[in-house]
Amino acid sequence: MSKPLDIVILGGGTAGWMTAAALVSLIPLSRCRVRLVESEEIGIVGVGEATFPEIKKFNDAIDIEEAEMMRATKAAFKLGIEFVDWGFKGSRYIHPFGAHGPPNMDHIFHHLWLRARSLGLTSQIDDYSFAAQAARNCRFEFPETRRPTLNSTYTYAYHFDAGLFGLFLRGLAEQRGAARTEGKVLEVILDPQSGQVRSLVLESGETISGDLFIDCSGFRSLLLGQALGVGWEDWSKWLPCDRALAVPSERDELSPYTRSTAMEAGWRWRIPLQHRTGNGYVFSSSFIEEGEAADSLLRSLDTKVLGEPRLLKFTTGRRTVGWEKNCVAVGLASGFFEPLESTSIYLIQIAIMNLVRLLPGKSIDPRLRDEFNRLMELQYERIRDFLILHYKLNGRDDSEIWRYCAAMDVPESLTSKIELFRHSAIIERYREGLFTPISWLSVFTGQGLMPESYSPFADAIPGDELISKLEELRAEIADRVDEMLPHDRFIQRYRAAEPVGVSVAAEAHL
Repeated sequence: MSKPLDIVILGGGTAGWMTAAALVSLIPLSRCRVRLVESEEIGIVGVGEATFPEIKKFNDAIDIEEAEMMRATKAAFKLGIEFVDWGFKGSRYIHPFGAHGPPNMDHIFHHLWLRARSLGLTSQIDDYSFAAQAARNCRFEFPETRRPTLNSTYTYAYHFDAGLFGLFLRGLAEQRGAARTEGKVLEVILDPQSGQVRSLVLESGETISGDLFIDCSGFRSLLLGQALGVGWEDWSKWLPCDRALAVPSERDELSPYTRSTAMEAGWRWRIPLQHRTGNGYVFSSSFIEEGEAADSLLRSLDTKVLGEPRLLKFTTGRRTVGWEKNCVAVGLASGFFEPLESTSIYLIQIAIMNLVRLLPGKSIDPRLRDEFNRLMELQYERIRDFLILHYKLNGRDDSEIWRYCAAMDVPESLTSKIELFRHSAIIERYREGLFTPISWLSVFTGQGLMPESYSPFADAIPGDELISKLEELRAEIADRVDEMLPHDRFIQRYRAAEPVGVSVAAEAHL
């Protein structure tokens, strides 16, 4: 049997400990040895507390017990993201984690809705989303999985304390065989012939060698960016925000959604947890001073502040490749997007899962590296376009940043998507990438882009019958949502390990 691959992870936090936990959970210890190097003196960014539904797939894959994780991280459930004032002042819509319409109709439902709108229907598309309506009414239950029904049309994610999540994963990873070394890196030693990373020299004098190095060193990108000199692709011309202020406040309503509110120079987040509410202001320093942004954030809080706003400076973009020689970057060392659609932890997750699938031997096959880089490039560029869409597709003229974003040129890949939807209500489907047509539809229509036409098959149903069916569907969704438990009560019962798979009233429908 060949010797195990020695994997060295530089940096802890969410990225480092997600990586370590996944490797020791999914790869036999006989195939790889995992050591993580971190220093408690180096802080972590840790502002991301909202996730996307893919996080549950990650947790399930590495055998994390959900209720235990939620207790440890003060977590709440998340059914989507509410956007306030983005399309125009006074606008409000939800990007839900689930389909619009009945089961198995998400590919055609919006065409039927568009035809009904042309006949006088005034309902919004998220009126027909079970997830959106449950979120608006602060209700929650687990999706039905045994058969197709209205409450099988959605999924969910979490709001959690990112620092606590990292600690939770550390305990799991160490229990399953990962080793941790405390210390700061003094020097990165490269092999003079191959140029690969050979070892890390710590301030203590210890030298740590490895076959594969995973850079989770955050914005510093100590291995991929600094030691190996991989360049940076700057996307700030399309995503101009370059600062974030984060501050916690006392807990208020435990709503099962993230709220994003457009502001004078960016946007503000609200993320409810069991023990507090996370708040922040993402803004562009070209359009507002930091002090003014902090004042604006503090004035907007609904509950008592629990600390001073913490400032994070960043540039949106990515390393030109995520895997160079024998080094793979995960998390901020690879790239950064503002937390507009909760993509940071997803990008950590997808990098880890791609690496697990393409894990090399002691001698690295460049085809594995190239495939990893191809897959990650698709992920970053498709997320980039989706985030730009929020800024580009706005009808506001009340402040300079919104006028700039509405007028800016955007990547051709995004322009083609916008024009295809504008003309025919068609949304591209792709295999690799986070955001499905449901997500694109939510932002397109939520921010005011209504197509000029719809698919002819929507004309197959007589108009009166179509409107009647849509009204019945909306009423049925409202009735089912009323039967669900309030979100905070659901969490209380779930943490207490009570059976809360479906509400008592909803069982009559099963």
